[in-house]
Amino acid sequence: MSEHARPSRSTYHKGPVTLRGSQVPESTFDERLLAPTSGSEDWLHADPWRVLRIQSEFVEGFGALAELGPAVSVFGSARVRPGDPEYALAEEVATELVRAGFAVITGGGPGIMEAANKGAHEAGGVSVGLGIELPFEQGLNSYVDLGVNFRYFFARKTMFVKYATGFIVLPGGFGTMDELFEAVTLVQTGKVRQFPIVLVGRSFWSGLIDWLDSALRERGLIGPRDLDLFYVTDDAVDAVRHVTTAANGLAAKEAAMHEAATDGVD
Repeated sequence: MSEHARPSRSTYHKGPVTLRGSQVPESTFDERLLAPTSGSEDWLHADPWRVLRIQSEFVEGFGALAELGPAVSVFGSARVRPGDPEYALAEEVATELVRAGFAVITGGGPGIMEAANKGAHEAGGVSVGLGIELPFEQGLNSYVDLGVNFRYFFARKTMFVKYATGFIVLPGGFGTMDELFEAVTLVQTGKVRQFPIVLVGRSFWSGLIDWLDSALRERGLIGPRDLDLFYVTDDAVDAVRHVTTAANGLAAKEAAMHEAATDGVD
């Protein structure tokens, strides 16, 4: 058996395909896409065809989520377990989002993602999971009502932003930080507007915020008000209230723009 094989994995999800046993691949689509070329010219033929597969992921994602309605993406660690305070907090956040009229979007995995999907599902809302092909991926959790599996991170990350009114971010690791800073960068650069980002858990986030303030803001590496691009709270109701206020403000602004554009038109 190859030293790179993964015999411990009994089930592997590759987009919409499920593989088991000897069919489990030794690398992911992202891994093969980003791998350096070996000097062979095979990439000249393989990579252009990958574009069609990437295109299909965008088409599938757009088609599945186009009629979702107002939604908020919730992020956090896959390693949090039921019974942990963060798990219960994520459930509460999702429940409050459903009560406020939002669908809940997560990465579809375990931990905080599962908790948020559970909270949305049990509150009678729409629970969305956007899965990703990973060597250790466990598939979508059982609380996902609408699930889409992706091969490529960048296609999946587009869906998190495109179909969300905002982000609520709970404690997490590298993946959570990746989503957080991508969202902050999109807002900072004006690629998305009126997009609230809420960090839940002051004790967890305070060290990062202090570092951003001293190492970046004080040195002029970010703008003087860039730390205002996200809102920090310990309370689920407060987190959802912040997102709701921003969504209502955007709706009012769009209504005013539409009225101005149609003013005087028969």
